[in-house]
Amino acid sequence: MAGELVEIPLNGTSLDGELVVPEGARGLVIFVHGSGSSRLSPRNNYVARVLREAGMATFLFDLLTASEDQVYANRFDIPLLTQRLVMVVRWMRGKNGIRDLPVGLFGSSTGAAAALRGAVELEGEVATVVSRGGRPDLAGEALDRVSAPVLLIVGGLDQVVIDLNREALARLPAGSHLEIVPGATHLFEEEGKLERAAELASQWFRDHLGASP
Repeated sequence: MAGELVEIPLNGTSLDGELVVPEGARGLVIFVHGSGSSRLSPRNNYVARVLREAGMATFLFDLLTASEDQVYANRFDIPLLTQRLVMVVRWMRGKNGIRDLPVGLFGSSTGAAAALRGAVELEGEVATVVSRGGRPDLAGEALDRVSAPVLLIVGGLDQVVIDLNREALARLPAGSHLEIVPGATHLFEEEGKLERAAELASQWFRDHLGASP
């Protein structure tokens, strides 16, 4: 399935991304990667393939330009990353062929915080959020204002992040859920664990975006 390379204009430069739209797609999932990662993340690209098999369009993009990414602090600047995400979602909403698709966000690590904050700023435009190994606590007070249902996926061996996600779940809206994948560490590198996380995300998006089984 061929993807479309997309350049989203940004103050004289651009953010690079790849959009893949399966035939008959009924939802669009926009990926928000974690610190030090990019649209080329092998883990997120694997999850994206699973989602496309379930009938969802996917968009993976770089939150920072190449020069911005050289500044280490930018990778943890959640307000900046959120601003970029909001801009990208609104740009995608104007694109022919996908403008009417319901939108979900998939955030990893620090990207999950930007996804949650973005869902608040884009209230009514984002149907749901999935976090894999995420740091929802970094979303701060925005957690209390999220209205879209959220799935939190955490590795069973990632105890500190489990605790942070449990605390976040208590502040998220009804219908949100925490799923712990036994035997998985923070990056889900163990055999079969990323596959399980992708299955959970796929089912969640099918339920909340109306994508085909």
